[in-house]
Amino acid sequence: MRRLPSLNGLRAFEAAARHRSFTAAAAELHVSQAAVSRMVKLLEDRLGFALFDRRANALELTERGRALQPALTDAFDGIARRVEQVSAMRAGPVLTVGMGATVAVRWLIPRLSGFHLDHPEIEVRIATGGAGAPMNDDWTCAVLLGDGQWPGYEAERLFSSSLEPVCAPRLAAGLRDPADLAGATLLHVSHWGEDWPRWLEAAGVADPMLASGTRGLSFGSYAMTLQAAIDGVGVALAPRLYSADDIAAGRLAAPFALAVPMVHSWYLVYRASRREDGGFGAFRDWLYRLRAEIA
Repeated sequence: MRRLPSLNGLRAFEAAARHRSFTAAAAELHVSQAAVSRMVKLLEDRLGFALFDRRANALELTERGRALQPALTDAFDGIARRVEQVSAMRAGPVLTVGMGATVAVRWLIPRLSGFHLDHPEIEVRIATGGAGAPMNDDWTCAVLLGDGQWPGYEAERLFSSSLEPVCAPRLAAGLRDPADLAGATLLHVSHWGEDWPRWLEAAGVADPMLASGTRGLSFGSYAMTLQAAIDGVGVALAPRLYSADDIAAGRLAAPFALAVPMVHSWYLVYRASRREDGGFGAFRDWLYRLRAEIA
């Protein structure tokens, strides 16, 4: 349990000590000079020692007063800063959305300004999710890639995509036929090991090393795989949802026309109890509008 002297007395002393004047302290605290002097005297009586040497034309701190004043100034400054921070906090709803880093960086964030323009009162927080941390009850909802099975959660299918090889334009110039991939470095996503074998089978590529999906380099996410492709490391197989913006900007090229549908889709995942959370309905409607654009 804290045993503190009068906070009014501490405020009066700190202001008087900082200004070296009861008059200036009174002006700051919007009280009379006599009130400041009285509060400081009561504080000194409570503490049992003097804080000021009162002289005819000067107000000097005692040794104990000099020791006390800096700590009080820091404390009151800290309180003032915290009050300002709290006062500046948004009053609207907070929407926390969990998702994998790739779908956040490659798709959602470039489009998020549209949602903010429509709903500036909603504070959106993007949290890291994905294969390593599929769901978290601290989130309002999540946009996750999977098979739609999240026991205990509602899952609404949003959209799917197709997989196609992409690489830097200079590498694409040397790829005229899927068989040319035999001389290329294939970039894999470690937890989507079936991607390359499915595409190669659809392309009619019989090379057992290629079709096994074991040749090349492996990465922990589509984001890393696509960055390696942009940097000319090799050829990635990625959802068009993730690569479309880079293809449009000329950072990537799709050397072949063949694309295969993804096995999994993206879902809006949430607890039924979160359906009425502030901001959720607006975000859900916005996602459905984006889904219509993709379709």
